[in-house]
Amino acid sequence: MSTTQTEITVAGMTCGHCSAAVSNELSSLPGVTAVAVDLHPGEDSPVTITSEAPLDPAVVADAVAEAGYSLR
Repeated sequence: MSTTQTEITVAGMTCGHCSAAVSNELSSLPGVTAVAVDLHPGEDSPVTITSEAPLDPAVVADAVAEAGYSLR
């Protein structure tokens, strides 16, 4: 089975709890198999989402917003 990787940048995360909140929301999206957060406290942090199919950018943005953060 092929997978798709989506690269996003999340603003405002400062700690492990922040990255866990974002990871949990993104992991709950249908088809998502992995989330890798490269935390840069107080800066923009790159996030790689692995999924079974391409993700709708609006759905990804909503999940990040649900965790209390925003995309760059």
